[in-house]
Order: sequence, then C-alpha cells, then structure tokens
Amino acid sequence: ILSKAGIKVEIVNKVSEGRPNVLDCIKNRDVNLVINTPYGKKTRKDEYLIRTNAYMHGISCITTIAGARAALQGIKALRDIDLEVKCLQDYYE
Repeated sequence: ILSKAGIKVEIVNKVSEGRPNVLDCIKNRDVNLVINTPYGKKTRKDEYLIRTNAYMHGISCITTIAGARAALQGIKALRDIDLEVKCLQDYYE
C-alpha cells in the first residue's frame, strides 16, 4: 500500500528473525516511521522491544492497519496540498 502511494519502504527483519533487524534500524536512525502489526503471543516480545526503542529514539510507531491507513492518508494529503499557517487572530479580526 505504501509503495503504491509513492512512499519509499523497506521490509526488515523483526527482532526474532535475526540481524540486521528493526531495532538496528531504529538505533541507527535509518527509519522515520515504524509500522508493526503484531499477531499472536509469539510477537508480543518483539512488539514491546520495537515500540519501546522507537519511543526512546523519537520515532513514530503505528501498531494497527487502521492506524497505518490513516497515517498514509495524512502523508498523502500533506504531499498534495500546500499548507498555510495563520494566527488565530487572522480569522477573527
């Protein structure tokens, strides 16, 4: 979905899948956004490590498909429109 929207993506190993893995990418600041959709009990440890390390390094972490879709829509909207910042007073002169 992300690739089709023109967003550069790279799939990396989870913690339990060996190295290099997502924790290495987070610690090296090779990523700007983590999308991790865990499923089942086995992935809970990885989920915790990924989410905690992302937080510690100031990287946003999305853990649901619905959240990923919403983020994608927001990223696309930011690419498609020019934002203009105004003071609240400008609206109520």
